[in-house]
Amino acid sequence: MTDDVTPDDPAVVMYTQVLCGFCAAARALLKKKGIAYKEINVTLNAKLRREMVERSGGRTVPQIFIDGRCIGGYDEIAALDDAGELDKLLS
Repeated sequence: MTDDVTPDDPAVVMYTQVLCGFCAAARALLKKKGIAYKEINVTLNAKLRREMVERSGGRTVPQIFIDGRCIGGYDEIAALDDAGELDKLLS
């Protein structure tokens, strides 16, 4: 994956792993809002996990990007939504 975004790419990219409750919660929030996203599963994939850490600076999942900018994990995206800021970031 690269930071190059084409018009067909979703604005939201989320690094996840299996059996992750916060990943499931982030998926549910995005689905509820009708937001398309690209999911990158880092489970048992050292290369993708390394990419995630390099891009985000974070080692936990999910790591969520909007328009190439890391916004953090589930707590951060939920706080943005609660504050009415998530829709602004996506418009």
